[in-house]
Amino acid sequence: MTSIITSKKAGHSSTGGSVAFVGAGPGDDGLLTLRAVERLGEADVVVVDQLPREAIISRYCRAGVEIVDAGFGEDGQPMTRASRAKVVVTAAKTGARVVRLLDGDPATFTGLAEEIQACRKQSLPFEVVPGVSAASAVPAYAGVPLTPAGVSGVHVLHPHGEVVDWKLHASAGTTVVVLGAEEDITGAADGLLEAGRKASTPVVVTAHGTTTKQRSVSCQLGEVTPVLAAAKLDKPMTAVIGEAAALREKASWFETKPLFGWRVLVPRTKQQAGGIVKELADHGATAQVVPTISVEPPRTPHQMEKAVKGLVTGRYEWIGFTSVNAVRAVREKFEEFGLDARAFAGLKVAAVGGVTATALREWGIEPDLMPAENQSAVGLLECWPPYDEVLDPINRVFLPRADIATDTLVAGLEQNGWEVDDVTAYRTVRAAPPPAETREAIKSGHFDAVVFTSSSTVRNLVGIAGKPHATTVVACIGPQTAKTAEEHGLRVDVLAAEPSADALVDALAEYGAGLRLSADEAGEPVLRPSQRKGSTRRSAK
Repeated sequence: MTSIITSKKAGHSSTGGSVAFVGAGPGDDGLLTLRAVERLGEADVVVVDQLPREAIISRYCRAGVEIVDAGFGEDGQPMTRASRAKVVVTAAKTGARVVRLLDGDPATFTGLAEEIQACRKQSLPFEVVPGVSAASAVPAYAGVPLTPAGVSGVHVLHPHGEVVDWKLHASAGTTVVVLGAEEDITGAADGLLEAGRKASTPVVVTAHGTTTKQRSVSCQLGEVTPVLAAAKLDKPMTAVIGEAAALREKASWFETKPLFGWRVLVPRTKQQAGGIVKELADHGATAQVVPTISVEPPRTPHQMEKAVKGLVTGRYEWIGFTSVNAVRAVREKFEEFGLDARAFAGLKVAAVGGVTATALREWGIEPDLMPAENQSAVGLLECWPPYDEVLDPINRVFLPRADIATDTLVAGLEQNGWEVDDVTAYRTVRAAPPPAETREAIKSGHFDAVVFTSSSTVRNLVGIAGKPHATTVVACIGPQTAKTAEEHGLRVDVLAAEPSADALVDALAEYGAGLRLSADEAGEPVLRPSQRKGSTRRSAK
């Protein structure tokens, strides 16, 4: 038994321990049920199975939750079901609320029965939270409906059990799903062939199902052994045997996403990268965030303190937010003074774009002004009304911004009759270089794409990690960012239609779809940019 994470122990229940057996699904964290998320949020201890679940735990569990690995013992060998049951019971007897995360669905091919019996013997209360089984989810993600017309049943086989009579599964009207490793699937193929299943029966074998590592191969039942030997798929694997597998060519939806399997570099702070990471995942990519800047408080707090006090006393007609960091800086100063969003009463609020507006709404503030299209300082200036002596009782604007912000907005507002308090709310400094392996991955072409959201992200990434490899697709949020990238010797492949993170990811996805279409039309395999190391592509001069 190995304790993996415990920054500080969460408080255990004073009324005695309990166990929730929770299905964690086959790999995609988005397949958790609402009840599973609720139980994870209440847990004092989480006992994990064999698949890594760090993302689930960091997202849904409280800080300080204790994580116990019940997949492998201290000797590195897989733990027995009895040993896992003992781990669960021992944790619950301390008074902890234990979540036992079981891969897939708890009731399907797991040690649930043994662990329930162990809880019963110790009079520990428990519940079972069903999960999504690999037997149904992986075929669905592979584009294989299990029960098309003409199929009368689905038989699910697992290496934990021994098939005595393969004739029970040999009917042409049956879909057979086999969970396990290569030897389990080839063994099943041999058994079905001996029982009379036709060698021409369609088969789809999928590895790492429901994740962006998913890979599927199609063949006929009589070809399973040589095809799997050549494919070199990793376990866990799921095989679908039967006429349903023939539908994959038309029903595939996950592995055909435009950026499926792409590894995309996002040079941004983790706080700012959330939306981009989610959008990339929706298109099938995995994002790796590499912070290129560090946001720090101003060197002296006097300006911000004076401006916030002036805001409360009615000094300003407007406050303009040009970034999420500005929202965060003002909010932190409010909390320091014991203020909340009610202090904005009577004040007009401007936001440079949708992301900044979202940060304000999370604070309970609805912006009065936001550019509809050009979401930039220029766009904000274009829609900001000029000062009117009759309509505006106060002629002063509070702009909390970065120390390196340009003067475009300030100069334009002053020309329109406003007096502007341009206050340094935060400083941006270059972040520390990423780990050596990340720097090497950037320079050697292990990333398929990089998305630049500003000129500073270009300059800082090159400064702390070096230039991305020539095969890496470079996507930029706007013309100025693209110009900076070219000045640093990069060839820009993708330019967003408008200066927003959503538009940037959409443009990259459209580019990826174009590469896939070109490969399909040429009858060639679809290769990610990182797989094209022999490409003649060159950096910009």
